[in-house]
Amino acid sequence: MKSSYKDLIDQTFDFPQEEFDLTTNQTLTFHGVDLMALVQEYGSPLKFSYLPKITENIVKAKKWFQDSMTENDYIANYHYCYCTKSSHFKYVLDEALKNDIHIETSSAFDIDIVKALKVEGKIDNKTYVLCNGFKRDKYIQNIADLINSGHKNCIPIIDNYEEINLLNAVIKKKYKIGIRIASEEEPKFEFYTSRLGIGYRNIVPFYNKEIKDQENVELKMLHFFINTGIHDNAYYWNELHKCLNVYVALKKTCPTLDSLNIGGGFPIKNSLAFDYDYEYMISEIINQIKTVCNEAKVDVPHIFTEFGSYTVGESAGAIYQVLYQKQQNDREKWNMIDSSFITTLPDSWAINKRFIMLPINGWEKEYERVLLGGLTCDSDDYYNSEQHINAIYLPRFSSSKPLYIGFFNTGAYQESIGGYGGLQHCLIPNPKHILIEKDENNQITTRLFSEAQTANDFLEKLGYNE
Repeated sequence: MKSSYKDLIDQTFDFPQEEFDLTTNQTLTFHGVDLMALVQEYGSPLKFSYLPKITENIVKAKKWFQDSMTENDYIANYHYCYCTKSSHFKYVLDEALKNDIHIETSSAFDIDIVKALKVEGKIDNKTYVLCNGFKRDKYIQNIADLINSGHKNCIPIIDNYEEINLLNAVIKKKYKIGIRIASEEEPKFEFYTSRLGIGYRNIVPFYNKEIKDQENVELKMLHFFINTGIHDNAYYWNELHKCLNVYVALKKTCPTLDSLNIGGGFPIKNSLAFDYDYEYMISEIINQIKTVCNEAKVDVPHIFTEFGSYTVGESAGAIYQVLYQKQQNDREKWNMIDSSFITTLPDSWAINKRFIMLPINGWEKEYERVLLGGLTCDSDDYYNSEQHINAIYLPRFSSSKPLYIGFFNTGAYQESIGGYGGLQHCLIPNPKHILIEKDENNQITTRLFSEAQTANDFLEKLGYNE
């Protein structure tokens, strides 16, 4: 009978996969990186970012869009934007911006990052900076500073009726804007319409009343965002068609409108059984946009996308050691890790987000069903079958040989939501963070980005070391 963990994976999934394989010692690799060697060098708990994956995903998406536009004879441009809110870290922006992309911002301090990138020469005035979010004094002023300094491709996306007057008060030259559609949410939501943007029926009247006669304002973009992302379901296609009807009506009234931003994002891999046809979805979106525009006899728009999780999510992971196994009753075994899910993977407990979870070592051992618990004294600090697929199976625990487990594709949002570098629940420290890159010879290199938090880090923030 085949009962090793490797047998279980082989029987359940196609394995190895593009990013996962095993060494000759039966330990896990991630994009060719020996994760057991990483643990032996840096210890655990450990976070890592494999930066080449950022470029890989950007290159793939740009090719898919260009191929689809060629296939559909779609005569317009495509612009890839990165949502900085997914991960603001400099190493992420440095890698992403190697690929001739643009930026989407969501708050005032984002503009300070844009200014810093301009000083370094990473972006210039030709780079599109799309400014989303609900805007108040500081954000409005920072946008104005950018535009007044000559950044003509900074496009504030109007989120509410008041913003156009706030921008006019501080921007001293002609500038471009977009308008965000307040899309209808999925039926399972507690509310019907997104709080962000302006309702479908109100956009054309709003343009005619507030924007049309303003000589210093040029409407260039309609922004369409679906909170749940781009999926092949009736809800998405229905909302896309409602958006396209608004675009056509607005285009006939506003000749300067020439761009459609289909924000909302691609899903990323959350299990070894993940199956999503990116090329089909892109081709179908492009085809439907062209069909609607041709029927209405208007020019097709330039396409902008805002990919955050898709850009950075699949580049990162976290490694923990199973410290101890608690047998709480006749059925439940708790494997206790050397960190906390609440502090290091907050989406796993806050919204039951699934991540790929695999052991780093022990693949030759017999497997067992377990629950995973974090170090805090909070009952919500766990990862179980609700987040995972069906149940969690791991190599059988042994106190004589440490078992290490990895969570993968964790690169989006976890650090910012978890409060990177700040106070953590039960004062569980942020772990070490390692950057993995490739040198000019395509050889893998690693470097320490940040040490684990210390007691003094916490004591200083709490006011004990004044």
